[in-house]
Amino acid sequence: MYYITVIIAVILFGGGFALSDVYRRLRSSSIRSSLESSLIGAIAGLTVLLAVSGGFQATPFTLFIAFLSALNSIAFMFFSFKALDCANLSVYSLFSMLGGMALPFFQGIIFYGENLTVAKLVAFLLITVALTLTVSRGRSKNGIPYYIGVFILNGMSGALSKIFTSSPYEKTSPEWFSVWIAFFTAIVSLLLLLTLFRKSEEKFTLKALAVSVGNGLFNRIANMLLVVALVHIDASVQYTLVTGGVIIVSTVISLFGKSKPSKKELLSVAVAFLGTLALFLIKA
Repeated sequence: MYYITVIIAVILFGGGFALSDVYRRLRSSSIRSSLESSLIGAIAGLTVLLAVSGGFQATPFTLFIAFLSALNSIAFMFFSFKALDCANLSVYSLFSMLGGMALPFFQGIIFYGENLTVAKLVAFLLITVALTLTVSRGRSKNGIPYYIGVFILNGMSGALSKIFTSSPYEKTSPEWFSVWIAFFTAIVSLLLLLTLFRKSEEKFTLKALAVSVGNGLFNRIANMLLVVALVHIDASVQYTLVTGGVIIVSTVISLFGKSKPSKKELLSVAVAFLGTLALFLIKA
């Protein structure tokens, strides 16, 4: 049941991943652009999350972790846009998805006593290999701080979710945790926009608005599903599965675009698929 929830989240992440790059190309990678994307995406996600979250819930612990997650989300958006200016999509994907897998993987094992099984280790190594296969030339040394930022911030998203679900403090439901993240993201993004920018630099097109709304909906719903599943699935399993799944979904999406996947990318998908299978087929 909860593995199906993760698979749905993976599909949504794949769609959001593609929309994020479309938005960046439409609007540039400036701080203003990333804040606008964060604001619009958060408002869109908040609207849907409120509709499915039931009666009002709030606790000090939830609000604190949600606020940290919102700051992390805004910073990740900015670092992603800047990293994509310096590197091709494959290099960005490597740092983003490897961070999103590695930090929660080791956090779960080191700090929460999750077992380091043969299945987890094999899956982790195979998916790491799959990620490195996607890398092609085009990296700029000027972008190294942004690559590191993307690695850490995407990993911190999963790490903060694990802290929320596993801590003994009074907390809300996972749905309301996601609501508060979207709320704080919208508020902080709006305040930063009003503080840093007085006038609009360029017109915001309807296409850019639609892409940003779609990206926000996909990612907010996907993250909520992961928090729900994280109560029942080890972080070291869940985020390994997510990373392998996003590789597969992103490649499938690229089949319908102008730029078809290369042989190396198809090989990467095959290796990632073997890695995800290892989580279910290896019994140790």
